[in-house]
Amino acid sequence: MLNSILLMMQPQEGAESNPLMSFLPLLLIIVVFYFFMIRPQMKRQKETRQFRESLKKGDKVVTTGGIYGKISEIKESIIHLEIAKDVVIKVDKNGIIKDMSDAQQK
Repeated sequence: MLNSILLMMQPQEGAESNPLMSFLPLLLIIVVFYFFMIRPQMKRQKETRQFRESLKKGDKVVTTGGIYGKISEIKESIIHLEIAKDVVIKVDKNGIIKDMSDAQQK
């Protein structure tokens, strides 16, 4: 019984498999990962970088911690964010995630 199973598992004589066909599933998985995971993530990162570079004084934004405020001053990597009247905090530029200028005013 064991011998017959081992004989069936061995490749047949004269039947050579194409090496490309053995790598085809792996290549297909890589292509799917690229188009459905890597490419969209790179696009989001590019949009976020452009958004942070386009910030200017007076923009209403939200930080990663959920703090809403208005930009009062921008330096190279630090933003001074006014969160209440006469209350200004320093926030790293990478901590800004959203522009709230298009949100409804209350």
